[in-house]
Amino acid sequence: MKKRSLPLGNRNIIGARVTEARKNIGMKQVELLAKLQTSGVDISIPALSLLEGQKRPVSDIELDALADVLCVSVDWLMGRQ
Repeated sequence: MKKRSLPLGNRNIIGARVTEARKNIGMKQVELLAKLQTSGVDISIPALSLLEGQKRPVSDIELDALADVLCVSVDWLMGRQ
């Protein structure tokens, strides 16, 4: 598994949780992207990498779709649970 070479950013608070949830269910980034696309949210591979690295903000639409696809709550992604 490739280790993150750059430090985490401060543009969102859900990036680490997205990575955790994705890895917990054994999903690769490309699989997550495909599921997001089928739910109507189009994110590129670099954009997802930046999101997980907390270097890009997340829209409310993306947040909702990520919670649905990863089978977690928005509150969990936000670190409230």
